[in-house]
Amino acid sequence: MDIISVRDFSKEQVEEILSSAEKMEKKIGETQSSGKVVATLFFEPSTRTKLSFQTAASRLGMRYIDFFGEWSSLKKGESFTDTIKNIDGYVDIIVMRHPKEGSAKLASMIAEAPVVNGGDGGNQHPTQALLDLYTIKKLKGKIKGLNFNLVGDLKHARTMQSLMYMLAMFGAKVKLTSPRGLEMDPELVREVKEKFNAEIEENDKMDVEGVDILYACRIQKERFADPYEAMSVQKKFAIGMENLKGAKDDLAIMHPLPKVGEVDLEIDHTPYAKYFEQSKNGVPTRMAVLDYVLKHR
Repeated sequence: MDIISVRDFSKEQVEEILSSAEKMEKKIGETQSSGKVVATLFFEPSTRTKLSFQTAASRLGMRYIDFFGEWSSLKKGESFTDTIKNIDGYVDIIVMRHPKEGSAKLASMIAEAPVVNGGDGGNQHPTQALLDLYTIKKLKGKIKGLNFNLVGDLKHARTMQSLMYMLAMFGAKVKLTSPRGLEMDPELVREVKEKFNAEIEENDKMDVEGVDILYACRIQKERFADPYEAMSVQKKFAIGMENLKGAKDDLAIMHPLPKVGEVDLEIDHTPYAKYFEQSKNGVPTRMAVLDYVLKHR
């Protein structure tokens, strides 16, 4: 099975992966051996997604081969298609990140091995959404009925698009807070409202009253034509201690990372900050993902 989009999953499949992630977390540290090989093809920079997939593979007793586009035959003019065809002959799973939307889907049409999307442009990041759900269930014990506020650049953030879909699938209440012009794709909002009868509210002012999970994302300056506009938006939607007045005592602040000024460093030292724990949960969740795609080939 390929994992390209959150739309690839039913609720039951997501629950199966989350249950597997819980079991995987308990197995971390055990010696395992599988003989399988994973390729991590990252055409875009990454820290957490790439390293957690490599760690997940290692924890499962798999080996991984790494790929750096700038050191590959792409620099000699080799096509994307030929690159995928060649690597497909070496491995059992391909994990890929690419700056172009739809690239993971194209790779899945070329390769015989399962392809896992580690982020394609501003489109999808399904395994981030899975680890986010796993984190939320660990923190709160449930997802249904919780109040979420997704804050920041919702237009370009693939993480937010994948997460909103899955939150709606599980019956959460979602508020979307973004600067004007950087709102969530209206077609996606309409889709999840119709498909899941989701409660979704949109505004351009941050509010933490009654919020269980405040989920922030960085302003993706690399996707802005004007860097000064990106800096202005970042400052306006930065989260500081003053923004948390009236927040619930058990408010959890999450972030896919890297955070680059949109969350005050002071918050790192408060019980609100859950983003480093969230990042750590990438390993058992991606262990579960790798195991899942092999079982469902």
